[in-house]
Amino acid sequence: MKEVPALTSDSRLEAEAVGLMAGWGEYPVLVARSLKKQGYRVIGVGIRGHADPQLAKECDEFTMGPIGKVGMAIHFFKQHNAHHITFAGKIHKVKIFKRFAWLDYIPDKASLRMFYDFMIAKKSDRKDDTFLLAFVNLFERHGVSVLPATHFAPELLVKQGNLTGSKLSKSQQLDIQFGWDLAKQMGGLDVGQTVVVKNQAVLAVEAVEGTDLCIQRAGELCAQGGFTVVKVAKPQQDSRFDVPAVGVGTLESIKKAGGHCLAIEAGHTIMINEPEVIEYARKQRITVVALNDGVVSAEHDQLDAA
Repeated sequence: MKEVPALTSDSRLEAEAVGLMAGWGEYPVLVARSLKKQGYRVIGVGIRGHADPQLAKECDEFTMGPIGKVGMAIHFFKQHNAHHITFAGKIHKVKIFKRFAWLDYIPDKASLRMFYDFMIAKKSDRKDDTFLLAFVNLFERHGVSVLPATHFAPELLVKQGNLTGSKLSKSQQLDIQFGWDLAKQMGGLDVGQTVVVKNQAVLAVEAVEGTDLCIQRAGELCAQGGFTVVKVAKPQQDSRFDVPAVGVGTLESIKKAGGHCLAIEAGHTIMINEPEVIEYARKQRITVVALNDGVVSAEHDQLDAA
C-alpha cells in the first residue's frame, strides 16, 4: 500500500488556499469543511454529473466542469493560488459506458493526450487506478501537487474495533476471514474492493457498478439474506484517490438486500458521519466491524471502537 507522510500541526501546508476536486457524495463537503476549519481558503472544482452543486456554499471559489476539461480545472486552481489540491468523492465509472457519455470526455488541450490514449487509441486500460493515476500525473505535470484528502480530514478514517458491539456468529467470523482474502485479491487486480459472502460462498464481487449495486445483486441472488459484506483497501492503494468509503447509504443497501454484517478495513476506510452510521446499524441490527487483517479476535467480537 502506497504510504504518504501524514500532515501534522507542525507540517501544515505553507499555503493560503487548497484546491478540492470533487466527485459524488458527501465526502467532498466534509473535506471542504475540514479545510475551512484549518484556515485554508477552499477552491472547489466539481465534476459535472457527479458533484453536488450545493458544494459551492462550502467553498470560497467554485466552478463546475466536465471530467474531460482538466486544463480548465488546472487554470482555475492556479488562478486562485491553489497549487496543492486534493481529490474527494466518487467517480461513477459506469457512466463511461452510457450513450453519449463521450460528450463529457471531449478533452481540452491540456488533457488531449491522456484522453486520446483512453478513449480513442485505447492504449491504456480503464481500471480505476490507471484512470485516476493519469489524472494525478496530469495535474502534477502542470505544477499542481495532489495530496490525500485524509491528510486534511484524518478523523474520517475508521478506527479498529466492533463499532456496534453486536456479537459476531461463528458463521460471520468465517465469512469475514474468507471474504477478506478474496477482496484483497480482487483489489490487487484493481477490479473492485467489495465482496459479498454467505457461508463461505461468494455471492457478488464489485466491479464497475459500485458497492451499492454489488450488494443489491447479492440480495437478488440470496433471497434468504443473512450475508456478510466485506470492503477493503487495495493492497497497492494510493491514498490520493479511490480510498474505500462507507456511510448510512451503504447500510441502507445492506438492509434492503437482507445483509446482516459489514466488515471494513480499519485505518484505510472513510466513514461518512460515523455516529449516524453506528446508530442506524444498531437500530437495524447490522453488525459493523473494522479490522486490520480480516482476523476476528475476541476484542473485535466484544468491544466498541475507541
